[in-house]
Amino acid sequence: MAEDLDVIIKKYRKGKREDLIPLLQEIQEKNGFLSEDAIVKIGNHLALSTTKIFGLATFYDQFRFFPAGKIHLRICNGTSCFMNGSQTVIDKIREETGILPGQTTRDGNFSYEVVTCMGGCNNGPVISVNGTFHTHVSPAMIPDLIKKLKLISGSD
Repeated sequence: MAEDLDVIIKKYRKGKREDLIPLLQEIQEKNGFLSEDAIVKIGNHLALSTTKIFGLATFYDQFRFFPAGKIHLRICNGTSCFMNGSQTVIDKIREETGILPGQTTRDGNFSYEVVTCMGGCNNGPVISVNGTFHTHVSPAMIPDLIKKLKLISGSD
């Protein structure tokens, strides 16, 4: 992974701060998340502090700092989805998986994140499971969804 990281970083101009977001995006696309090592190497290459890089990366929903699970859920909690009950869906997912948003289960099978908007405002609450969208999701649907996903991932 460190080799891949160096190859990616070298494609970007040294000291060019405007390359930060594309560089972060490419590293995350390749590795699935932004590691501490990646942030330090990016900082050295672009002459930016790790604090500034981390601060910028945490501002955007798209960046992760831990590997996602094999099954990754994204739950919309934008205004429309929230008004249609997304918080109760989030609470049920937390109850069923035993993890908080941004975490991954110990076995590496599940992770989830809460996002601001997924563009399905008239179909909310909306959940994306590894890029497949589910609309009009209710808390009652979550236990069966999680059971099916566990079968797919091969976990108990």
